[in-house]
Amino acid sequence: MSRIWIIVWAIVIWQIAAWAFAPEPKARPAAPIDGPGYGTSEKYSVDGRAIKRESVIAALERPYGARCTGEGRKQFIGGLDSYYYHRQNQMERYPETFGQPGADYIAKQWSTGEDRRIERLTQEAYAQGYFTLSDLGSVARKMVENVVKNERVTAKACG
Repeated sequence: MSRIWIIVWAIVIWQIAAWAFAPEPKARPAAPIDGPGYGTSEKYSVDGRAIKRESVIAALERPYGARCTGEGRKQFIGGLDSYYYHRQNQMERYPETFGQPGADYIAKQWSTGEDRRIERLTQEAYAQGYFTLSDLGSVARKMVENVVKNERVTAKACG
């Protein structure tokens, strides 16, 4: 009886070792496809972009005094961060997923009149010192750095 337990024990140890030391399978990225530049669930992304625009415009139109303290500051920074996070993320992911058609499509989707207004209001808020780049998350910061690259901070409204 003890030989059977030794064999079972050896098989269990061998199986655990095989799982522990086996190389992880490599995840293969989806191959870019030629096509419209978006997937079947794009209608939800379109709605999401509209909601993000409304949210950030509401944050940018908050009273200036509310941008610097408490809940108002959290809403202001959170609105900016969320909008630019999603924008930057989609600008990176659509080309990865859908190739050049995806890059062209998403660039057009994020260059509406509302988006240009949001960029202008962001530049003004940055120049007036209502936020710094370090207030934003790393993904959003990449996009905002590009938006405010030619702006000079002229005041420290929240300093």
